Amino acid sequence: MKILMVCLGNICRSPLAEGIVRQLVAEQHPDWEVASAGTGDWHVGQPADHRSIAIAKSYGYDISAQRARHFNSAMLEEYDHILVMDKNNLRDVLKYATTEQQRKKVRLFLTDESEVTDPYYDDSLFDPVFLTIEERAKKLIEELNQNI
Repeated sequence: MKILMVCLGNICRSPLAEGIVRQLVAEQHPDWEVASAGTGDWHVGQPADHRSIAIAKSYGYDISAQRARHFNSAMLEEYDHILVMDKNNLRDVLKYATTEQQRKKVRLFLTDESEVTDPYYDDSLFDPVFLTIEERAKKLIEELNQNI
């Protein structure tokens, strides 16, 4: 199974989601591929935001080796599930979809149609954003395990 997390710059939210899901499934599903990308391209090749790295580390996750990537249309074929952090990302990713099958792969990361807040401009948001992502990541893995 191949899972892609998507946010705007691929330095705050989606790297957290990638790192958390990857670590949580590592022993259980070593064949799952978990990655992330951003709809914007200005951080390509850069590590995650230092605040995301720090908050992840404080909870026992290491995302320091991850590097930002730019979302592209080929990812709609490459990945089985594309989980976006907010409705703007959803709109931007769906612009690339050319088939119903591709559109069905794309959905919001949070199931209740709410968005994962972008913490970039407010340091105090990194902890609650991390906790939201971790909680959802655990439920997501349970859901995906049921569909195997």
